Amino acid sequence: MSEMHKQVISMNIKGQNISLKSLVPDEVDQYYADWLNDPEVVKYLESRWNTYHLSDVKNYIQTINNSDKDYLLGIFLKGENRHIGNIKIGGIDPIHRFANVGLIIGEKKCWGKGYGTEAISLATQIAFYKLNLNCLIAGIYSSNLSSYRAFLKAGWKEVGRFKKYRFFEGEYIDQINVQTYRDDQVY
Repeated sequence: MSEMHKQVISMNIKGQNISLKSLVPDEVDQYYADWLNDPEVVKYLESRWNTYHLSDVKNYIQTINNSDKDYLLGIFLKGENRHIGNIKIGGIDPIHRFANVGLIIGEKKCWGKGYGTEAISLATQIAFYKLNLNCLIAGIYSSNLSSYRAFLKAGWKEVGRFKKYRFFEGEYIDQINVQTYRDDQVY
């Protein structure tokens, strides 16, 4: 996996409206840390409980870049090269060849434009055809309908729910589990 990791670190995958690129700690700015400190942006993320500084973001990127089990790619608008979010393929199990996928569109002006769906599709291709994985999974708060729809539009399927699994805004809500397999995807 290490050789594959070196290849992914310098990867630049272009889609129709966005590209996914490796993040380099020295190339990110305060704007990224600001996303993580915006309660509306991180509303459905486990990271919402923390406060972040630019140094935290840079350390996180470096840690991920040094990992053989986690890959973080920035989502950039094509033509503008503007960093609007990230997608992570993480917790890779090299024996069973599965991983989790997580997504953040940090720039609120870019919400609802299909960039999340496109990022999920591109990351799915990377996972299956560059990392040789067989299965991808994601857990979504049941009230996060935008994320849920983005995964379904990218060809993923709901495979179940954990009832009252997440504590959110004063109550327990379900976690929707979505999944895709290499054989399910058609490109």
